[in-house]
Amino acid sequence: MDLSNIKNILPTMLQGSVLTLELTFLSIVFGTIIGVVVAMIKLTNNKIISAIGNFYTWVFRGTPLLLQLVVFYYGFPAINIELSAFQAAIIGLSLNAGAYMAEIIRSGILAIDVGQFEASKALGFTYAQTMKKIVLPQAFRIVIPPVGNQFIGMIKDTSLVSAIALEEVLRKAETLGSSTGNPWPPYITAGILYLLMTTIFTSIFSVVEKKLSVY
Repeated sequence: MDLSNIKNILPTMLQGSVLTLELTFLSIVFGTIIGVVVAMIKLTNNKIISAIGNFYTWVFRGTPLLLQLVVFYYGFPAINIELSAFQAAIIGLSLNAGAYMAEIIRSGILAIDVGQFEASKALGFTYAQTMKKIVLPQAFRIVIPPVGNQFIGMIKDTSLVSAIALEEVLRKAETLGSSTGNPWPPYITAGILYLLMTTIFTSIFSVVEKKLSVY
């Protein structure tokens, strides 16, 4: 269990951590956009449109993320849709995050007092104006804690893209462990990097939560 060569593999592992963070940020951004749209769809009075939103969240929350990634990367070529590993990872992670973000945002909207909807309607606001100017700004403050948890979870979930040959932190560790014959240094380094990333962003979200907390 010689750990002396950790400093030699650290640059390679850091390259993997950059990709991990890139995947996390992009999937959370796209997932948030998807989540807002789906949350609006699920809250509409139109049963057909609402059912579409419910079906989407049912599928992507009810099936493993690894399965979704494998389908996008290995399954889509069977229907003549070729995706690179990075594209498949972003699509899979974003759609999965979007399903969870939709529920988070929907719960935040439902937490807003119904009287504010009624007051907005009395003032002549349209549904879209009410959401944009009154409801969503308050809802986003409410959902900061679960969004932070989703972000931290996504940092760890990106390790699943190693199954489609994308070289993030875990894949780098696997490759280095195989090439050197000693898996301990790369896997320990990967664990340390994951802990550092999750600790840093947990602290950041804690600060943001305190500044924007709803009393």
